[in-house]
Amino acid sequence: MTGANNALDVLTERGFVEQVTDPEALRQRLGQPVTCYIGFDPTADSLHVGSLVPIMALVHMQRAGHRPIVLVGGGTGMVGDPSGRTEMRQMLTREEIEHNVQALKTQLSRFLDFSEGKALILNNADWLLDLKYIEFLRDIGRHFSVNRMLAAESYRVRLETGLNFIEFNYMLLQAYDFYHLSKAYGCILQMGGNDQWGNILAGIDLIRKKLHQEAFGLTFPLLTTATGAKMGKTAAGAVWLSAQRTSPYDFYQYWVNVDDRDVVRFLKLYTLLPVEEIEDVSRLEGQELNAAKSVLAYEVTGLVHGRQAAEDAHRAASQLFGRRRISKDLLPSSAVSRDRHREEGTVPTFYVERSRLEAGVPAYELFADAGLSESRSAARRLIQQGGAYINGRRVDRFDALISMDWFENGAMLLRAGKKKMSRVCVGP
Repeated sequence: MTGANNALDVLTERGFVEQVTDPEALRQRLGQPVTCYIGFDPTADSLHVGSLVPIMALVHMQRAGHRPIVLVGGGTGMVGDPSGRTEMRQMLTREEIEHNVQALKTQLSRFLDFSEGKALILNNADWLLDLKYIEFLRDIGRHFSVNRMLAAESYRVRLETGLNFIEFNYMLLQAYDFYHLSKAYGCILQMGGNDQWGNILAGIDLIRKKLHQEAFGLTFPLLTTATGAKMGKTAAGAVWLSAQRTSPYDFYQYWVNVDDRDVVRFLKLYTLLPVEEIEDVSRLEGQELNAAKSVLAYEVTGLVHGRQAAEDAHRAASQLFGRRRISKDLLPSSAVSRDRHREEGTVPTFYVERSRLEAGVPAYELFADAGLSESRSAARRLIQQGGAYINGRRVDRFDALISMDWFENGAMLLRAGKKKMSRVCVGP
C-alpha cells in the first residue's frame, strides 16, 4: 500500500481531503492495515446525498485493505452536535434514536463488507449512556481547556446565537468516542466533515494524554454544487438514500441533471471509476458530456440502490427523454448501453379504479391524486400553464376527462414539467 495505492493518496487524488494532521506520518501508517472511523448522526431513518462523501471515503479505505468503523451516534444523538448549526438541534427520544440507528445500520451495509470483521458498525450509546458523570469529569473533563474549546469554529459560531450546556459537552463526548475506539479497537484515524476539525483534534489530544499513542484526523471539504447550492438539496427537499423517501428514478434524475462544471468532480467523489478515465471527461462537451452525466447517474444509483435499480432508472429516463449513448470507455460492459427496454422501470405507479376511469377522471384530479401536484388547485394551474402531459401529449384543459381511451399498452404516463412522472395503471 505505497505510492498511488496508499489510501491517503487515493483520497487526495479524488478530492476527499480538506485538512489532515501530519500527512507524511499518516501516509506511513497507511502502508499497513489500520482501523479508521467516521460517525453518523441518527437524526433520521435514512442518510442523504450529503452523507455520500464520508461513506465513499470508508469504501476507499476498505478497498485499500483497512478496517472501517461506522459509528452511529445513538448516544451523542441525544445531545446534538452544534457544528454547522445556528440553533439547537431537535431532541429525539431514545426510542426514535434506536429506530433510526437500526435503519442506518441496514443502509450502510450496502456499501461496506461487514463479514468476518472486515468492517464494524458500532453504536456509541453502548459506552456513553453508562458513563458516570462525576467520574467522567474527573477522568476526561480535566484534560479539556474551556478557552481552547470556545476557540473552536463549531462553538465560536454558536456563541452568537446561544450555546447551551448540553451542546457544550458534545466535543468531550466525541473525543471520548475516538479515545474509546482507539483503546478498544486500535482505531488510529478519525475522518469527518471539515466542521468536525476541532472535535477531531480534541480526540487526538485526549488519546495522546490518556493512552500516550499517536492518532490522526482527516476532514472532507464541505461540498456545494457549482451553483453554490448545498449537496443533496433540491426545491423538493433533500435527496435521500432511502428508496422510500427518494425513489431510485428521482435519485437518478438528481445526478443526470447536475451542472456541467460538477461532472468530473462528482465522478471522482461518488463513483469507483478509475481517475485516469474520469479525467478524459474534462475534454467533453455537448451530447458527450450529457452521456457522462448518465454514467454518473447510473454509477451512483447502482452503488446506493443496486445495479438493477440503476438500469431500470436509466431505461425509464430513456423512454421519457430519449436514449443517451454511453461511452464504453467510461462504463465498461455496462447494462446502460443495451438497447432493450422494459416498461415498468422505476417511475412511481398510481392505480385508478376501472369504474372511475370508465366514467372519466378530470385531468386536474388525476394529476393531483397521482402526486404530481400538491393539491387539485395546483394541478389546475399546472395544466393551465401548459406543464402537464399524458403519454407525451400536452393536456390543454384542466377539466378534460381522462378515460380508458388514453391508455397505451395498459398504462398512461403522466408528466408534470420536465422531471416529475407517474405511471397510471388500472386498479381493481
